[in-house]
Amino acid sequence: THTHTHLLTLPHHHPPTTTMSKVKATDVAEPFRAETQAMVQALPAAVEPLLVGFLATDDPASRKYAQWTGVSCRKDGIGFELRECQPHELEGKLLEANSDPAVHGIMIYYPCFGGVPSFYGGRMDDYLRDLVAVEKDVEGLCFTYRHNLYHNIRRLPTLQGEPTDKKCLLPCTPLAIIKFLEYLKVYDDQLPLGNRMSGQTVTVINRSEIVGRPLGAMLANDGADVYSVDIDSIYLMRRGKMLASTLDAEQACRQSNVIITGVPTESYKLPSEWVQPGTVVINVSHFKNVDEESLLQVEGVRYVPMVGKVTVAMLERNLIRLIHNFHLPDSNVKVVEAGGRIVRL
Repeated sequence: THTHTHLLTLPHHHPPTTTMSKVKATDVAEPFRAETQAMVQALPAAVEPLLVGFLATDDPASRKYAQWTGVSCRKDGIGFELRECQPHELEGKLLEANSDPAVHGIMIYYPCFGGVPSFYGGRMDDYLRDLVAVEKDVEGLCFTYRHNLYHNIRRLPTLQGEPTDKKCLLPCTPLAIIKFLEYLKVYDDQLPLGNRMSGQTVTVINRSEIVGRPLGAMLANDGADVYSVDIDSIYLMRRGKMLASTLDAEQACRQSNVIITGVPTESYKLPSEWVQPGTVVINVSHFKNVDEESLLQVEGVRYVPMVGKVTVAMLERNLIRLIHNFHLPDSNVKVVEAGGRIVRL
């Protein structure tokens, strides 16, 4: 979707050229973390970056992610506070953090309520996602950023609808996957921004609201044909359109030069015989969705087993973007909640 440009210009790190390879998340994450460290040091002394994570679940994967985030942030000069609470306390604590000027970014470790419905309509987890203030939503998942992502709006508009210089935030895990694809030169940087996936076919297995659907939209808005596969349906995503598809998962995968798996179960495995030579395969799930041994037999395959370190690097990068957009001492912007549009004072 949006302009995936670096905040600073750093030397490009070219992936090694081997017949088939495993891609290490550290190689992709480190340049972004170095950039973040430099940007933290360049902030005015009055701004001490603070990211607050809310944990209201017993999910071990969420706790592990929270621990990783804390270690990484502290290493890069960013304050990180993990605030644990019961699910029923979360709404009040979120509102507190929204109005606390010391807090620059807020994230929630999902699921909190799972499929439990909300008094306010929809599911409780969705309601909480939209409750995070636009100026503190480090995950880029609230209504404003989501709406802009799907409509391919790359900068926050004013009330009059004019684009500002404030770039929209993008959700961290989908953005991390884009960074892997840029690193592996799947994105063609010779093409204009917004068109660098032209001619590419991608299959994304799992259409979750946190990863699969926004990722599909970002890739489609950059010109790709994206087969979005879920448990009971397959759609073809093309720039702002969800088209019914007659293909099955196997046919979609066989046509794709990129396959992304995000199935949250141990039992799911992508059949390696569906993977064509030279394909990039990215596993986003906490579980290993591939049989690594047979996958790496496929000629020229490039395989990303884990994206977590790059996701955390994108989280840090998003926090710095929020600070530059909204939290500098001389900031002259306010966010109007209806549509999250910027009003200049």
